[in-house]
Amino acid sequence: MAFTDLRDFIALLESKGQLKRITAEVDPYLEIGEITDRVSKAVGPALLFENPVNRATGERYTTPVVINLMGSYDRMAWALGVDAETGTWRDLDAKGKQLMDLLPLDLPASMKGKLDALMGLKDLASAGAREVKSSKAECQQVVLKGDEVDLTRLPVLTTWPEDGGPFVTLPLVVTRSLKGKPNVGMYRLQVFDRNTTGLHIHEHHDGAKNMREWQAAGETRMPVSVALGADPTTIFSATAPAPPIIDEYLLSGILRGESVEVVKCVTNDLLVPAHAEIVLEGYVEFGETRWEGPFGDHTGYYSLADDFPVFHVEAITMRRDAIYPTTIVGQPPMEDCYMGKATERLFLPVIRAMMPEVVDYDLPLEGVFHNCAIFQIKKEFAGQAFRIMNFAWSMGQMMFTKYIIVVDEEVDCHNYSEVAWRCFNNVDPSRDILISKGPLDRLDHSSNYESFGYKMGIDATRPLPGEGHTREWPEPMKMTLEVKARVDAMWGEIGL
Repeated sequence: MAFTDLRDFIALLESKGQLKRITAEVDPYLEIGEITDRVSKAVGPALLFENPVNRATGERYTTPVVINLMGSYDRMAWALGVDAETGTWRDLDAKGKQLMDLLPLDLPASMKGKLDALMGLKDLASAGAREVKSSKAECQQVVLKGDEVDLTRLPVLTTWPEDGGPFVTLPLVVTRSLKGKPNVGMYRLQVFDRNTTGLHIHEHHDGAKNMREWQAAGETRMPVSVALGADPTTIFSATAPAPPIIDEYLLSGILRGESVEVVKCVTNDLLVPAHAEIVLEGYVEFGETRWEGPFGDHTGYYSLADDFPVFHVEAITMRRDAIYPTTIVGQPPMEDCYMGKATERLFLPVIRAMMPEVVDYDLPLEGVFHNCAIFQIKKEFAGQAFRIMNFAWSMGQMMFTKYIIVVDEEVDCHNYSEVAWRCFNNVDPSRDILISKGPLDRLDHSSNYESFGYKMGIDATRPLPGEGHTREWPEPMKMTLEVKARVDAMWGEIGL
């Protein structure tokens, strides 16, 4: 059964001993961040800070703070609907197949095939967002406008000492195309004052594409709304690389097994999750930017300050007893790592559909999603590893991947020691390294250019005829199965 809202998920975590309530007064300025970093590194529980306080002013915030909700493999799986009693992390592979079964990547040639695909699209549409009336939307129980709007009354975290200010770090930023297609992205918001924030939106993001579309049409501003605290699947969906055919509400509906309930905002026509904790409604003015950052980011380094659009908040709507949900990022492992690993599992079937030779793949936590991917393939022809590299660099957000490693099918791509052993022993740099260039993630500080630079592919597979290796290739050492069985049988007698 899908979670209706964040509170359903919090209740489950508490029942499983996976949520700790903190009654002591703790400051959102650095203190909550330091506590959460320690807990996250130890793969500890979700944390609910019931009494956040501003130590500089003595002010007590009336809104509690919840953080680290999806900060483990188990909690991430539960967030996406895996049964908390009988399920495991690996059940996300089945969720990925469920997603793949509903996504026709291309239409068949036959008329019957096309009709079957269209019927599949009809089933897909039934999982789309379902609009409800304002009276049924908890997120609009309290409505603040005009002088009542004051973002500084929210316990927004400053998590690292050199951060440019407090940042909203778990926002569902809702925009739409001119044709009305919604987009839900997760773009951080630096709180500047009572009613303005930065909008850290990169040029590759769909939200930025919507902005360019509105501006090209002659509009001077674009409506933006930000939901805080939807159900956990919808929160995850805002971070996922959804295929162009579907929006994030639809992706969430597929994964949840039921539609996301949404409501029209009070001051604009954008649709936000009806059961969110808090919603910020407003707009961006085209051409207006403000210096935003620095920010301690998921790379483990401060992302550099730069000019970004300004989000003007015209209204705040919320539940009467709202909870402020947030996260912190930094050197892995942290909560966002498990969200990235969930993306890895869910989209494996999509990867396989486009590259059938792929057995599995891994996005190492240390690669922070966009810096490294390891592909395990069934190799059948010369140059196949390089095909994988080039294809991967042409796929959506994988175009940002700085290093791609390709190994043979018998190599466990999740065993980094084995992958490293194959790389260090099998690779001839003159034959097996591919240097390419193209788009990079905006947060990559190593490149000479912003959002653009060089990438490297490493072919650690066994070379086939035609790949330039003319010497004999040795076999890896393995004990015989007969001897293994004999030793297994005597193991108890050996005393080891």
